[in-house]
Amino acid sequence: MSKQSPLGKSSSYADKYDREILFPIPRATARSTIGLTADLPFQGEDIWNAYELTWLDLHGKPVVAIGELRVPASSDSIVESKSLKLYLNSFSGSQFKNSNEVGDLISKDLSAICGTNVKVRLVLAADNALTSIGRLPGFCIDLLSVTCDIYQVNSDLLKLQVNAPIVQEELYSNLLRSKCPVTDQPDLGSILISYSGSQIEPSSLLRYITSYRNHQALHETCVEQIFLDIMDRCQPEKLSVYGRYLRRGGIDINPFRSNCETHTKNVRLSRQ
Repeated sequence: MSKQSPLGKSSSYADKYDREILFPIPRATARSTIGLTADLPFQGEDIWNAYELTWLDLHGKPVVAIGELRVPASSDSIVESKSLKLYLNSFSGSQFKNSNEVGDLISKDLSAICGTNVKVRLVLAADNALTSIGRLPGFCIDLLSVTCDIYQVNSDLLKLQVNAPIVQEELYSNLLRSKCPVTDQPDLGSILISYSGSQIEPSSLLRYITSYRNHQALHETCVEQIFLDIMDRCQPEKLSVYGRYLRRGGIDINPFRSNCETHTKNVRLSRQ
């Protein structure tokens, strides 16, 4: 296994299958920075979509596929995203019998790195099962008239409605932006908040989401921080937070955290 992360460094692109490229990141490291311990207040998963996956069949003919990788939020580790890109590229010059063999191999390697069962589904490029465009459910708060002047995370921005009624609703925004903690590159995405409880003031939620604009954290950590802050400040009975990030290096990362659901749909958005 690699001893150093390839993120932020020049890398050579292997074209023969090599599982040693994969680099694990223990979840506990980032979670400790936001006060999370082994007793998680949520469940969920990270959905990774890989759009640049290719290998050779036994006749040397290239095969192209899209990979859907589901990593449980309870896993010991995640895979560093650049190492995953390099690992998947290493399939490009290797021959395999069929897509099932490739999918099983990826699942085996990622499960070993993450310390849990990672589900892998491959869809050949000719099939549009993973390429159709969808949309997030609920009400988009982006057109609300608000003044945004705080660009570092501030949970004090979250407010409940005055005399807040008990509601069940879904609110989403496409204005989420954070930064990679290693390279400082911007990570843009959409965020869906589904909850039951006292009604959240939507303008305050929008200001809170935009406060991530200069925040440096992994995708997964941002979504977990949002979950924790909403639970702490608004105390909903049920809460699910779903981030849909734009792809980088041919891979998009979509963390889902919930206290009432384990899995969610893989809804590709128009910017993805």
